[in-house]
Amino acid sequence: MDLPSSRPVHLHARATDLKRAHRRQFLHLAAGAAALPLAPHVALAQAAWPARPVRVVVGFAAGGPNDILARLLGQWLSERLGQPFIIENKPGASGNIATELVARSAPDGYTLQTVSPTNAINATLFERLNFDFARDITPVATIFRGPFVVTINPTVPARTVPEFLAYAKANPGKINYASVGNGSPAHLSCELLKMMTGIDMVHVPYRGGAPAITDAIAGQVQLYFVPTVAAIEYIRGGQLRALAVTTLERAEAFPDLPSIGEFVPGFQASIWFGIGAPRNTPADIVGLLNKEINAGLMNPKIKEQLVALGGTALTGSPAEFRQLIADETAKWAKVIKFAGIKPV
Repeated sequence: MDLPSSRPVHLHARATDLKRAHRRQFLHLAAGAAALPLAPHVALAQAAWPARPVRVVVGFAAGGPNDILARLLGQWLSERLGQPFIIENKPGASGNIATELVARSAPDGYTLQTVSPTNAINATLFERLNFDFARDITPVATIFRGPFVVTINPTVPARTVPEFLAYAKANPGKINYASVGNGSPAHLSCELLKMMTGIDMVHVPYRGGAPAITDAIAGQVQLYFVPTVAAIEYIRGGQLRALAVTTLERAEAFPDLPSIGEFVPGFQASIWFGIGAPRNTPADIVGLLNKEINAGLMNPKIKEQLVALGGTALTGSPAEFRQLIADETAKWAKVIKFAGIKPV
């Protein structure tokens, strides 16, 4: 008697289970379908750069040109990209401590460094480094180029580059020239002048620009290749005599000063700065940084500040920056080997 009524109950239970299964399947598929349009956005959100602060490592103490330019561009990039660009000073070993730190950092765009002629010089000057600058640092963007001003103590009987060269040739070994240290850009620039002209001068290295310029004014050294911004006050005051600038072009700060190259064909030396990143930093991050830095260099306020530092904006692509580094490395390698320069 109970058998006929048990079958409908069984069929009803089975139908209920099927409905639940279909419902679960529907909800699963619906959830999957709903997630599909969001998946690309989730991937983009995870890949968005920068998503946190970026550090810019400077291999020299605060207050120098590397540091000033890093802070100037860091503020611009922070405003443009929406994340802080934090300047981290890591001085020591002619900038090699900072470069090694960056070379060993993750190539994720969150560690950058300032790059200067010192990096190109160090590649030859130091026989053993724990990194290969050309291999381990990716050029991102150039920022700035400026000249040295060729200054002499007013007691030197010369008012032009040809007169100075004639005096130096007539007095071999009697002219002392200052630099901010062995292997520094100013040191090698003077050695390049010696190599190209055959004059004989004595190098006197100092621990910084302040004591070097003090002794140049006092006459303890007769020649000093000094950065433009540091020279203006003393040239205008008559404490130093300016003969020329070292770039191929005349400097905006000293439009009446000729270039050394006008008298010594092919001579050129400059101070330049840029931004680098660890090897294998994604190309899209390098490209974005390059684009934004170049945009900043076209900003009138930033251009004005670069002129105040004694130079001009140096825009360009990562490939052009790589070529500049290669050219500078090869150029200063010849000078280092010719003069037998060793790190101290």
